[in-house]
Amino acid sequence: MSEALGIWVDGIEGTAVPADDRGLQYGDGLFETIRVRNQVPRFLELHLARLERGLAQLAIPLDGSSLRIDIARALGRAPSLAVLKLIVTRGSAERRGYAPTVGARARRIVSLWPTAPLQAVPKGVEIGVAKLRLPEPSPFAGLKHLNRLENVMAAAEASPSPVFESLLLSTEGRLVSGIACNVFLVKSGGLLTPTVDRVGVAGVMRQVVLREASRLGIPARERQLVLDDVFDADAMFITNARIGVVPVGRVREHALGMSDIVQHIRDAIEVLDA
Repeated sequence: MSEALGIWVDGIEGTAVPADDRGLQYGDGLFETIRVRNQVPRFLELHLARLERGLAQLAIPLDGSSLRIDIARALGRAPSLAVLKLIVTRGSAERRGYAPTVGARARRIVSLWPTAPLQAVPKGVEIGVAKLRLPEPSPFAGLKHLNRLENVMAAAEASPSPVFESLLLSTEGRLVSGIACNVFLVKSGGLLTPTVDRVGVAGVMRQVVLREASRLGIPARERQLVLDDVFDADAMFITNARIGVVPVGRVREHALGMSDIVQHIRDAIEVLDA
């Protein structure tokens, strides 16, 4: 892993997180990963709004103004291209056990990381299909919570494969996402993306694609999908905040076509920061 450009814990620079932190102990918290260009965090307000919704669902109180001060401090150290990561945990446990303490003080961990420009892939990236299945339904569907053990093990399963990503299916056989991305299919001039109301993460870049597709007059629908829908698609792309919009050229042995729709959406979003 590359060396961090800066890490701040509750506004203090350093890497010391108490051993009794509930994020460390139980994965009790949320995170956001944000691409930074020329010291501007892309789609920051969408990320913070998602974080706020998740914290409300988990009943973790947070002083949002303190987090914004942390972000501004980190951005002051950002090069032309970087990744900003925000972690909010329920803070230190006041007693042992799973039960959270009402009114516990949340902990903020903000870090800034160097990153490189993404290389163009004219024929699209190659992705696989993970054997691991995500339990469905999940009471935390849509949330970007800290407990990402399924994603860790799916990534370990794929390594050292040359594939760019792997698709994740649910225990019910539904297409959910990639290990670290959301998925879009191009079919008959429109877009399809898996619903995330039962399992999966509602990515910010996914939200941006749905928003911009509407502005561009491209039909886009969220619906339950299966792996056969991938193989029947005209084209496919994956998204997350770090990589943006990336076309897929192959899933396993199945080749997918390139689509002007993907390039149109990619071009429209690439110039946006909000």
